[in-house]
Amino acid sequence: MTSVVIAAHNEAAVLGRCLDTLLADAAPGEFDVTVVANGCADDTARVARERGVRVVDLPAPGKAGALNAGDRVAAGFPRVYLDADVILTTSGLRALASACASHPAATAHRALDLTGRPILVRAYFSVHRHLPALRTGLFGRGVIALSAAGRSRFATFPDLVADDLFVDSLFTADEKIQVASVRSVVATPRNTRDLVRRLIRVRAGNTAMRAAAARGEIKPAVRPPGRSSWLTDVVLRRPWLAPAAVCYVGITVHAAVQARRRGPVDWGHDGSSRERAHA
Repeated sequence: MTSVVIAAHNEAAVLGRCLDTLLADAAPGEFDVTVVANGCADDTARVARERGVRVVDLPAPGKAGALNAGDRVAAGFPRVYLDADVILTTSGLRALASACASHPAATAHRALDLTGRPILVRAYFSVHRHLPALRTGLFGRGVIALSAAGRSRFATFPDLVADDLFVDSLFTADEKIQVASVRSVVATPRNTRDLVRRLIRVRAGNTAMRAAAARGEIKPAVRPPGRSSWLTDVVLRRPWLAPAAVCYVGITVHAAVQARRRGPVDWGHDGSSRERAHA
């Protein structure tokens, strides 16, 4: 039986949509779904219980702790880790589970929701979406599926923000597969300020993960950042993106500076991308 673990911190605005889409065409008992509500001040747990899935309610926020708690009660494999704000269909879930029969790790093709976003946000993602790391990595899609053998690569999720980068580092390129027929719809920030906040969190989380690997605190060697990939792999091959690249670089550099100033960050999420779902 395929198990799904969803770590949810104040996700009442989007969790119902996520679960309704995921289970829309599921047969009774086909999937084992666990929502781990952690440190929630909203109705996340109630929304999950109304859909009939297993709910684990933790008093303290933290994605690593939530994922580990979900793992302890999940019943089967493949094991799918899904973000609460990502839209994945029932057929997509089945396809990811099937892919784990031949690969220890699988993920979906990322589809960005840019509806109504301002020009700076759209410019940033017009460059970001073409980065090679997003074609080969497990991160940035909000969904990772692991076979039993794949999940055995590690004991627990480390207490670090960049959980998807950690999992990605456990597998070689040949062991990971992006199932082209499966889309995970990822909501983008609805304004530039929230985009910068998200990038600060991602940048600080990735830096902390690489530092932990360098100190030997986690086992895998984390892939290095592709500092110039936006130029060599994206803009030089698509020169029409040069104006957007100016926005991309400006936003990226600003977020990097802010991440260094602020230091470690806790797990959070972009509230703006959830506003429409809440409304």
